[in-house]
Amino acid sequence: MKLALYKGKGQVGNALIRWWTRSPYSHCEIVIGDLSYSSSLMDGGVRAKQIEFNADHWDFVELPWAEPHRVESQMRDTHGEPYGWLDLLWRQVLNRPGNSTGWFCSEWCAAALGLPNPQQYSPATLGDYCKSRLA
Repeated sequence: MKLALYKGKGQVGNALIRWWTRSPYSHCEIVIGDLSYSSSLMDGGVRAKQIEFNADHWDFVELPWAEPHRVESQMRDTHGEPYGWLDLLWRQVLNRPGNSTGWFCSEWCAAALGLPNPQQYSPATLGDYCKSRLA
């Protein structure tokens, strides 16, 4: 099980996320076996799918401490929920608390890993947290 962090060029939204977070990463996925779990704007929200990873566009962090059943349970509970653009804007850009519908990628992944306050994570800060668990 690992966290995949997207550092490819992507589209305008990817560039905005990288600029806002001052990070090379604009998206993240949790990978278990041959399935990748996340919330994706391109796919319309929360989903699991097979991704052929181009190593030039992705970095990976092993998650030996994480529980696959927790990720799979989160997917069962949230599959098909929309991508959280408003949530991303409200929580990441405006730094405001509150509940909204939908999930942005790092929020979904952090929740699936059982982290408190999952809305506080960007792809980069989630990657940093996961790397720190390996030290």
